[in-house]
Amino acid sequence: MGLAGLLALLAIGFLLLWFLPARWAMPWLASRLPGVRLQAVSGLLWDGRAGQVLSSRGENLGQVSWQLSRRALLGDTLFSVNLSGPRVDFSGQMAGRNGADALWTDVHLHADLNLLPANITLPMGRPRGTVELTASRIQLHGGWPLELEAQVQWQRATLLTPRHGEVSLGTLQLAVQGSNGVIGGHLQDDGQGPLHIDGELQLSPLARRLTAQASTRGANAPLQRWLTSLGSTDAGGITHINYSGGLAAAIPEGRR
Repeated sequence: MGLAGLLALLAIGFLLLWFLPARWAMPWLASRLPGVRLQAVSGLLWDGRAGQVLSSRGENLGQVSWQLSRRALLGDTLFSVNLSGPRVDFSGQMAGRNGADALWTDVHLHADLNLLPANITLPMGRPRGTVELTASRIQLHGGWPLELEAQVQWQRATLLTPRHGEVSLGTLQLAVQGSNGVIGGHLQDDGQGPLHIDGELQLSPLARRLTAQASTRGANAPLQRWLTSLGSTDAGGITHINYSGGLAAAIPEGRR
């Protein structure tokens, strides 16, 4: 093959990549979207959409559209996505070489926690309700937030607990900041629900810790029993929560 033929083949290959239909790239897309399936895919790989996004359990998550910069051909990914559905909405922009080591900006999430698999629980119970997250910046490293600035609101917050059944918490708010892989957050209620709580949360890949003061608004025996199981309750009815997990649980209280 002469030089002209080689250049022609390269030009054809370049054009195919430049105008690659998104449906042709489905095997590549599927390998990068674990747990979801795209159906009714249209558009280009670089500017595409799917009429239906299905979870691993076959639940309809909605419709998704995306834009992927062609600079990804050079290993520099610039990606934006917008998922809209009856139980989850997500939008954001990503820059980086892969999803585990990337910078996400302008992230907005609204999600029904009933979508979570049954094996995903919090240390205090299985969460229910809806979550609203707004993050101006999330810097991931190895899939963990290395840097983070976000606001989280847990609406109609409910925990399904083994001992106390369903515990309603109202609406909880969390302001989160992270630096060098350590995430700190201020947790509080919205002032209207059955639970009054004010506390500090700290997370890292190796440890987690929650310290808070909590009490019920008015008489609420199920909630009070749940609170009593989390810490000591003083004469004023305030429960002092000191929860630690991971390496934090092995550090004596006086050294924290």
